[in-house]
Amino acid sequence: SGPHFYFFFGSPYTSYLLPLLFDFWSVQSPAGMALSVLVVLLLAVLYEGIKVGKARLLHQALMSLSISTSQQLIEEIDQSSSSSESPAVSRTHLRWFLCHFGQSLLHVAQVVIGYFMMLAIMSYNTWIFFGVVLGSGVGYYLACPHLSMT
Repeated sequence: SGPHFYFFFGSPYTSYLLPLLFDFWSVQSPAGMALSVLVVLLLAVLYEGIKVGKARLLHQALMSLSISTSQQLIEEIDQSSSSSESPAVSRTHLRWFLCHFGQSLLHVAQVVIGYFMMLAIMSYNTWIFFGVVLGSGVGYYLACPHLSMT
């Protein structure tokens, strides 16, 4: 039979082969299904970890920028220096650029993994759906405490 457009549990006794994401990832056995569920579960955990990592990186960048800007203002008031840009300013800009670049890379990874999970769920296999949901819960449970540790 063809693809399902409703959630189903699947069975190793059906002739339907469940393709996931790529041509080479075709689930044909209970062991293959268990491994596939584990992979999408780990993808969901990784997704949550990246989401928290982005938030922490942004917080650290803002704190760093705030501290650097405050120190720069104090130095400028103390020195009443010329109008040329100080090395502290260029270091702050470089640090901000690198942090923003890192956040952009993490964002791309998060989007790609999110679409992979969505496409896996669109296989309409209930086990795969449960793997993504459980992985999201486990990932949030593991990653969320790291948000407060700044």
